[in-house]
Amino acid sequence: MDTGSIDLLRQNALQLFQAGINAADPYFAVKNSLEITDNKLKITLGFLGNKEKRIVCWPKIHLIAFGKAACHMTEAAIEIIPQGYLASKPIVVTNYENVTVLKDCEVIGAGHPLPDLAGQKSAEAIAEKLKKTKENEVVLVLVSGGGSALIPFPVRGITLDDKIATTDLLLASGANINQINCVRKHLSQIKGGQLARQALPAELHGLILSDVLGDDLSAIASGPTVPDNTSFSDAILILKKKNIWDDIPQNVKQFLEEGEQGCRRETPKQNDVCFKKTNYTLVGSNTISLNVLIEIAKKNGFEVDVFSRQLCGEAREIAEQLVLYTKNRIGDGLLHPIAILAGGETTVTLKGTGQGGRSQEMALAFSIVAKQYDLKGKWMFLSGGTDGRDGPTDAAGGIVDSGTYSRMMVAGINPENSLKDNDSYTALKEAQGLVMTGATGTNVADLQILLIQPE
Repeated sequence: MDTGSIDLLRQNALQLFQAGINAADPYFAVKNSLEITDNKLKITLGFLGNKEKRIVCWPKIHLIAFGKAACHMTEAAIEIIPQGYLASKPIVVTNYENVTVLKDCEVIGAGHPLPDLAGQKSAEAIAEKLKKTKENEVVLVLVSGGGSALIPFPVRGITLDDKIATTDLLLASGANINQINCVRKHLSQIKGGQLARQALPAELHGLILSDVLGDDLSAIASGPTVPDNTSFSDAILILKKKNIWDDIPQNVKQFLEEGEQGCRRETPKQNDVCFKKTNYTLVGSNTISLNVLIEIAKKNGFEVDVFSRQLCGEAREIAEQLVLYTKNRIGDGLLHPIAILAGGETTVTLKGTGQGGRSQEMALAFSIVAKQYDLKGKWMFLSGGTDGRDGPTDAAGGIVDSGTYSRMMVAGINPENSLKDNDSYTALKEAQGLVMTGATGTNVADLQILLIQPE
């Protein structure tokens, strides 16, 4: 095999992945959605690029940001909004890796993916800030992926430890992001539209960077500024279907059951009075990043197939589906280099004790299945998280080729055993298969890139 060609494919895959991350740059996303004209704040409505604007007249703006991209989003906002019009010091909550010093802002690092006490204190600070809003003022909320875990504000009667235990069980059960957020909303005082409720009597506008498939606003950071169409009954059903209902803390079970019986206040729905004063702008998403990959791959001479725009399911099962799709595609004959691209968010059901994340597990599984099905040709497969952190590791994801399996074996790693133990990180590290970007400051879910050269 031509090593030079493989090295070039690896370089191309990594460059495409970085381009997808750059397309979700939160700083420019916010910068391009706000402008000041004649002492009026003009905010793009609906989605970035839309010509329709929402015009907001001061006297004051309350600025709040939370999520993995919170610092970059806030940096752009405070460059545009004159400081004299800010009602108080902006509160910015992000994961520890993405903490950046911002002048005249209260920047708080908090736990992700599992919430911690620092996150709870930040949520309480946000709630206190919202108590000071007045009529005709506006609350500008900058929302990005990870926000749900970063601002835990448990309902009364439930401790942070209760919520951490419940979240931990959901993550280990293979629950997808929508299922996890449904439960989180009903254990929170701020998620599921409840931040909008607390912002009254002020108006509210959310600038939202999406990390959710299909850009469901109610799922991004558990939808704190938009209506929630889920119920206490939905939350209970998810926990039972994932076979963890009997394992969650008794306080959580009791609260959810009381909610189902109508003894606890539901999250606000579409007709709630708080949403008469709210609006939003979708400033970035996985779809936008995937479209950039498609455009660049074509410019680089690749024929492009889009495997999925909303990739979901068990990571190792999706890997097998992709290998079979690729084998059939190659079987039809390739005249030109091809890029098979996807965007979305898979899941992993933890059964082992190893280290890794969904993108690393998908890459490891792809290398195993490619060998099993004897996938021919010169190929390179990358799966990575745009936030630069795949699961509880320092890697963004994994990158594998037809030689990865052999390199693991030479290093004394049994790939199949590593997959069974959910230990993709160790296996890929030994085979030079980790994608390392560091924290990117953004989060629009995952991207998958498979590049193939004709024989």
